[in-house]
Amino acid sequence: MNSANRLENFPVSFFAMVMGMAGITIAWQKCASLLHFGSGVYALLVPVTLAIFAVLSLLYGWKLVRYRQAVSKELHNPIKLNFFPAFSISLLLISIVLLPSVRPAAHLLWLLGIAIHLGFTLYVMKVWIHHEGLEIHHINPAWFIPVVGNVLVPIAGTRLGYTEISWFFFSIGIVFWLVLFTIIFYRVLFHQPLPEKLMPTFFILIAPPAVGFLSYVSLVGGLDAFARVLYFLALFLTLLLATQYHHFFRLRFFLSWWAYSFPLAAVTISTMEMYELTGKNGFHYLGAGLLFLLTLVILMLLYKTFVAVSRHHICVEEG
Repeated sequence: MNSANRLENFPVSFFAMVMGMAGITIAWQKCASLLHFGSGVYALLVPVTLAIFAVLSLLYGWKLVRYRQAVSKELHNPIKLNFFPAFSISLLLISIVLLPSVRPAAHLLWLLGIAIHLGFTLYVMKVWIHHEGLEIHHINPAWFIPVVGNVLVPIAGTRLGYTEISWFFFSIGIVFWLVLFTIIFYRVLFHQPLPEKLMPTFFILIAPPAVGFLSYVSLVGGLDAFARVLYFLALFLTLLLATQYHHFFRLRFFLSWWAYSFPLAAVTISTMEMYELTGKNGFHYLGAGLLFLLTLVILMLLYKTFVAVSRHHICVEEG
């Protein structure tokens, strides 16, 4: 297959890779500031994450210029549609990464991220409301991606001084997360199983409560009962999925495997935040263990992705 055909089939879901890389960067950033360990790893991850985001953005931007019809086809696909907000989420996550060191750039990326993400949220919800042909089997945990971006806004927003805007986005995300959570569990319990390619997206279930916890404590300035509910729900969902590891180990590699990364990063960062807020050593050890697991998962995903790209298993026309 020539390079032109590969560009035409370059999937928007590649931005889930940036979400995972930004997530592990923030996790090591938290480890360095809280546990005083891993500052070198964090320093290495920042340029790597920025480079991956820049390369993927340039490639998908070139696809938009050369193959608008292919982009339009993804935008009208009931499953792929939900991966477009991964781009704006990437902007928000990179703003969190840069906030301690390059505040003006972080501020600009945050403003750009919330504007684009609000546009994606309005568009996706318009499609959901005025759909033609959406069926219950189309819904899967990837539908949480537009929601997660809204919940993510306050993490940097409160530190930049945008309290009311942060509450606006948090309110959207937390309410529609509960709605989608109910529908997805109904689909999983009473309808056909998810296709093999989408099985890794089950891990996205972890992200909304884990990110919601981080945003909520940023908004209220501390730990309360609702914050604990969000954190422990994220922890339970992590345990629930961990008990089903054999179902995930036997899957063939798809780009959707990157769905493992950001949710694991979110619960890792949340656990470290719990240690910082409570001082309980149990959260310290759990956070360190999750960070070790997250690092192994990211290394495995990078290797698998490199192999798949080099063998032309990615960016090919779907059958």
